[in-house]
Amino acid sequence: MKIGVITNCFKKTHAEGIKKAAELGLMGVQIYATDGSFSPDALTESDKEEYKRLLRENGISVSALCADMGGYGFEIAEDNPTRVEKTKRIIDLAVEFGAKVITTHIGVIPSDKSDTVYGTMLQALTEIGLYAKSRGVTAAIETGPEKATTLLAFLKDTRGGVGVNLDPANFAMVTAEDPVAAVYLLRDYVVHTHAKDGILLDPNQYPRDVYHAFAIGGVDALNACRGFKEVPLGQGQVDWDKYIEALKDIGYDGFLTIERECGDDPEADITLAASHLKKYIC
Repeated sequence: MKIGVITNCFKKTHAEGIKKAAELGLMGVQIYATDGSFSPDALTESDKEEYKRLLRENGISVSALCADMGGYGFEIAEDNPTRVEKTKRIIDLAVEFGAKVITTHIGVIPSDKSDTVYGTMLQALTEIGLYAKSRGVTAAIETGPEKATTLLAFLKDTRGGVGVNLDPANFAMVTAEDPVAAVYLLRDYVVHTHAKDGILLDPNQYPRDVYHAFAIGGVDALNACRGFKEVPLGQGQVDWDKYIEALKDIGYDGFLTIERECGDDPEADITLAASHLKKYIC
């Protein structure tokens, strides 16, 4: 396995994030590409060449692009044509940068397949997945609002090109589910993983409410939720010994991409996370 980091988490420019990743001895970066300076709409050809040069000179690869659409993901049918096309453009960008994965939250998958939202989401992800597959990329759904069994059933209903970005903290602190068990359940679909930690404070919280609060208010609303707390890696409820062992057990050899969405000194927390993870990497 290889260790990476999301450049945005440094609260610096992407260029500075790439350099900092190299300083920490990491091998990859994930870059937010939905909007902002690294989005398909913003990047010029000269920008792309400059980023490629910077990545090459620092020995850094792109583990994945983040294609998170925000809001309700793909739950709302009338929003999906625009969101699907935008996702396809990010897939094209991933190909340009040699990334085999894009990641995204897709909304909250209903456990009841007869729910109209389920069909709406499935239609969107099937189209995205088939396009991703045609380009040699996997569109990875980030774990979070639903149980692993619900996610697995949804994945089986797609027609290829759709996988999992496994975030163990989201399982531990939001869904109240064992991330180690989730690794084994989702083993055929895991193509990327976030390295994040957290603590569940309210076992009675509803994950759907948490992620719909995120849909309305973004990361600030998510961090304001009282039912859980994101903490520096190694200080939460994720059992990293067992989690890494499980990933090795299923033959996962991709990235552990550090994500730190809050905290007063995210750079220090990322440095701590990198140090913690390196003991598992041979």
